[in-house]
Amino acid sequence: MQTEPRLVNVLALAFLGDALYEVYVREHILDSDAAGRADLLHKKAVKYVCAAGQANALKAMMESGFLDEEENAFARRAHNHKTATKPKNADPLTYKWATAFEALLGYHRSAGREERLQEIMKEAVRITEERHGQNA
Repeated sequence: MQTEPRLVNVLALAFLGDALYEVYVREHILDSDAAGRADLLHKKAVKYVCAAGQANALKAMMESGFLDEEENAFARRAHNHKTATKPKNADPLTYKWATAFEALLGYHRSAGREERLQEIMKEAVRITEERHGQNA
C-alpha cells in the first residue's frame, strides 16, 4: 500500500498501524522466547501493545527528539482527531495518544517508508522494555 498518507483518514491509518505493531511485537517476543506458552506470550505482548504502552512510547519519542518535525506534527494532528470511539481499557487521553502512535505507523507504511517504520517500532519496544525491564 503506497498512497499519499495525508489523504487517508487518521483512524484508517491507526487501524493499519495497530496491526503492524501487533505483528512486530509478536515477532520480537518470539525471537526471545520461541518455546513459550501462547498464554504467557500474549501476556508479554500486552505490555507493548496496550494503550498506555503505546502512548508512553510515543510521548517519549516526541520528548527525546527521536521523531522529526513532520512526524511530531502528524502525531499531534492524529492525537487531536475527533473520534466517536470510547476506550474500554484506558482513559480517553491515553487512548488518543495510543491512536496517534498507531496512526504514525500507518502513515509511514502508507508512504512506503518501511525503514523508518521499523526504526519507530524498534524504538517503541526499547522504550517499553526500559520502563518494564528487559523483555517486558
